[in-house]
Amino acid sequence: MTRRSTGRWEITSRSKESTWALIHSVSDAFSGWLLMLLIGLLAGSLAGLIDISAHWMTDLKEGVCLAGFWFNHEHCCWKSNTTFTDRDKCPEWKSWSQLILGHGEGAFAYILNYFMYVIWALLFSLLAVLLVKGFAPYACGSGIPEIKTILSGFIIRGYLGKWTLIIKTITLVLAVSSGLSLGKEGPLVHVACCCGNILCHLFTKYRKNEAKRREVLSAAAAAGVSVAFGAPIGGVLFSLEEVSYYFPLKTLWRSFFAALVAAFTLRSINPFGNSRLVLFYVEFHMPWHLLELVPFILLGIFGGLWGAFFIRSNIAWCRRRKMTKLGKYPVLEVFVVTAITALLAFPNEYTRMSTSELISELFNDCGILDSSKLCEYVNDFNSTKGDDLPDRAAGPGVYTAMWQLALALIMKVFITIFTFGMKVPSGLFIPSMAVGAIAGRLLGVAVEQLAFYHHDWAIFSGWCSQGADCITPGLYAMVGAAACLGGVTRMTVSLVVIMFELTGGLEYIVPLMAAAMTSKWVADAIGREGIYDAHIRLNGYPFLEAKEEFSHKTLAMDVMRPRRSDPPLTVITQDSMTVEDVETIINETTYSGYPVVVSRESQRLVGFVLRRDLIISIENARKKQDGIVSTSIIYFTDHSPPLPPSSPSMLKLRSILDLSPFTVTDQTPMEIVVDIFRKLGLRQCLVTHNGKLLGIITKKDVLKHIAQLANQDPDSILFN
Repeated sequence: MTRRSTGRWEITSRSKESTWALIHSVSDAFSGWLLMLLIGLLAGSLAGLIDISAHWMTDLKEGVCLAGFWFNHEHCCWKSNTTFTDRDKCPEWKSWSQLILGHGEGAFAYILNYFMYVIWALLFSLLAVLLVKGFAPYACGSGIPEIKTILSGFIIRGYLGKWTLIIKTITLVLAVSSGLSLGKEGPLVHVACCCGNILCHLFTKYRKNEAKRREVLSAAAAAGVSVAFGAPIGGVLFSLEEVSYYFPLKTLWRSFFAALVAAFTLRSINPFGNSRLVLFYVEFHMPWHLLELVPFILLGIFGGLWGAFFIRSNIAWCRRRKMTKLGKYPVLEVFVVTAITALLAFPNEYTRMSTSELISELFNDCGILDSSKLCEYVNDFNSTKGDDLPDRAAGPGVYTAMWQLALALIMKVFITIFTFGMKVPSGLFIPSMAVGAIAGRLLGVAVEQLAFYHHDWAIFSGWCSQGADCITPGLYAMVGAAACLGGVTRMTVSLVVIMFELTGGLEYIVPLMAAAMTSKWVADAIGREGIYDAHIRLNGYPFLEAKEEFSHKTLAMDVMRPRRSDPPLTVITQDSMTVEDVETIINETTYSGYPVVVSRESQRLVGFVLRRDLIISIENARKKQDGIVSTSIIYFTDHSPPLPPSSPSMLKLRSILDLSPFTVTDQTPMEIVVDIFRKLGLRQCLVTHNGKLLGIITKKDVLKHIAQLANQDPDSILFN
């Protein structure tokens, strides 16, 4: 009877255990997807908030809506009864001169509008730089170089914290609204990664595991690009190609889900009121001809040259800022650059409008109702067939627009060099696309007019007859934008996918691929690094480039420290050092961790302990444990060592000891060691010989070794 009841009790307890195990495994599997859902919702909501706020504040520089000051220009005029051609001149929207002087015409009104534009721009940018300087210094820049470094296994404390998220969201709106030559797309990746990092703290599985958290950050980066461009697939590919160090299949699926949720959230908010996720969504319907690949490749060459020129100039300027007194006055620098930008931007309508609106206008395919200067062609209504307008002679408006665009191109090319890297949030995607779109539109109109006036030439005779619509200048702008963005960032696959998700035109993949590849080849021929890698090197982050091969025949013993002339390695013994001895080691060295050995004589490795854990454990023990004094012995073993009865209490720290630190032998080829550092995101690795500790290799040692082999000065690599 007893045996039967015992058996029944065992079966019941096992079934309870298996039920708990099932619930635990389901919640464990579900937590990852739930985290992605939360990241997507938060990133999409913040992106919508940033878009709406930036749109309103950009228009605030030019005027205000009387129906409600919270409406931007476009929303203000929605309820108005004005005609389509006068849609920007609705009575509810007043420019600052109309509001203050009562009229908007004349020289004095122009000067007043000019003055108000510059004042608002300076106010926004100064507020942004003061918030960054005062509350979150990490909120400046684009954030992509740092995120690449974090995903490679390096920790930058506070970089993805809540203060950085709050300040970056606010200052990003201010920086974009100030009219500076920068975009919000790069910083949105940083914002999404901050969301991912903060939400990780809700789940124990991700809070305590660095490797799992890095997978979450890869997915968050995809969500960031997804909301920046309305391109979920492009976001996943961007994370894979440009940001992530390690991208397993599981991360791919989760990135896809996070990007999907983020895009869906932004679409629900509908920030631009056009049911699109971006301001410059376009649709082209005209096919392109094979001969047009020649101007497309020319745009690719231009993009590569501009990319290489920009990287060299920007890095030289940033290095100057770092090495001279200029870096001590970030507020003054932002003030001067904003003042110059605003003073130069206002007279030219193409630089006065926000960069996203400019790109939208350049991508636009001229229709019958378009009132833009770019569409002021000489109309011949006899030859109009439906919506498709034939190629027409350019009118005076188009020629004026060409001059203004040429001036805008020169301004954007030079002002962006000084803007990127200032102490405000600044993305590079939009300014690069603007430079390419202007160059592309100029070339597109030139080819269009050439085809119109010389349709009997051999190159046009087969496919471009008189009265036909054969050249689409907006398509050239799009290809130019892709080429310049590719030249600066060296993206290829993700860039093409982002561009075709923007335009919804699958038939333009070949022109985009041709331009993206050409620009990458041209830029790589001049300099190997993209802008993000160049900034990683400039800032001295310990980042191992995953794309480059290590082909040298050196061994781990050639790189490890200590070298022959160095003092011996600082170690902690497992059961013979006092609290005072350990505190002395901590105070005299700056290492982030220490190997633990059996004894100084044997040097047999036991494990590795982190400096931070040691400091916290000793502090807590002194406060909470009775009898812990400077002469107390610290032990890392299971059982306390035998000591005389009069000795003080002992401190057991086995719980903070890593018993499986990563080790290699002294004969391991450096090719394998470099691969281990890259794929596992390690910060250090111990070197042993027959179980005896010989030395340590840190990521910085590996980077210095690679620099030495490339005939660079290893000490020139700064680690700030």
